[in-house]
Amino acid sequence: MSSFPTQYSYLYGKPEGSALIRSCNEDFQVIEQLGFEPEGEGEHLFLYIRKTGENTDWVARQLARFCQISPRDVGYAGKKDRHAVTEQWFSVALPQHRVLNWNLFGGDTIEVLKTVRHPRKLRLGALQGNRFRLCLRDVSHPEELLARLELIKQGVPNYFGEQRFGQDGGNLQKGLELLRGERKERQRAKKGMYISAVRSWCFNHLLSQRIDQKLWDTLLIGDALMLTGSKSTFVAEVIDPETVQRLADGDVNLTGAMWGRGEPLNIADSRQWEAEQLQPWSEVLERLEHLGLRQERRSLRLQPLGLEAEAESERQWWLQFELPSGAFATSVLRELVEAKTAEQNTGE
Repeated sequence: MSSFPTQYSYLYGKPEGSALIRSCNEDFQVIEQLGFEPEGEGEHLFLYIRKTGENTDWVARQLARFCQISPRDVGYAGKKDRHAVTEQWFSVALPQHRVLNWNLFGGDTIEVLKTVRHPRKLRLGALQGNRFRLCLRDVSHPEELLARLELIKQGVPNYFGEQRFGQDGGNLQKGLELLRGERKERQRAKKGMYISAVRSWCFNHLLSQRIDQKLWDTLLIGDALMLTGSKSTFVAEVIDPETVQRLADGDVNLTGAMWGRGEPLNIADSRQWEAEQLQPWSEVLERLEHLGLRQERRSLRLQPLGLEAEAESERQWWLQFELPSGAFATSVLRELVEAKTAEQNTGE
């Protein structure tokens, strides 16, 4: 299997300026937007939790232990960054006659903000999006930052972020080993995470090539288009002025393949182009298909909503914006500045 290039293309060119992120947990704040209101009755208790410096799976395990239930009876809609202050919903299967003192759960890093009943378990993916508030410290080029903010409002490449691939690309490597038969993984969740990293790389590569070949905003015959704010898709069997204008206006977005079994949704020139870009990794694609994963599409363009920047000083800025479910804040940041962590900043 060929090596997997991960130097993805920038839409607006690589930023000259840099900034320090995540110097402390409070610098990266995430608020989950569930997209529906719990009904107030039912056998599942929804908990709105603020966590600091803890990952979602660990909190879920603590909930199971506190409630004396199986970890399978704990649900959440999405995993949140560990090195951050995040607010998100969890659910626990808990009969209504059981009343627990939630003041005794958590500690300094976990706080239950509210509870409410609902008939069904909270499932992964059942969220509308997330609202972010991020601090940029030691900003080196504030004028460039402001100029790039205006460009970013038009959209950025919807790359899967580095979190998907693990530290030093470890998840991607393990996924490849699984596909080759060189690794066994009994835990279903871990296996899914590793295979997802491989599919995500395929998408990122297609997106990067589309930018590199000046096809980022160019409609190909047969492109599968996705309505903004929706998962609804349709195929552009011809290139007509109305569809071209809708793409330019941001009403619809080009999509890229999330590889799997079945016929790709795109056709004609678009399908041929994607096949050519992924041809060196045809063996990987075949093995993904054999796993039974079905073909899906993902928008190439990510448009942050409500993007605003506020300067506390010339070198310290706060950003806030909203992203839909499945999108990565780091994909917005990479087009804005060269984001460095505290470890990178000290050369460690």
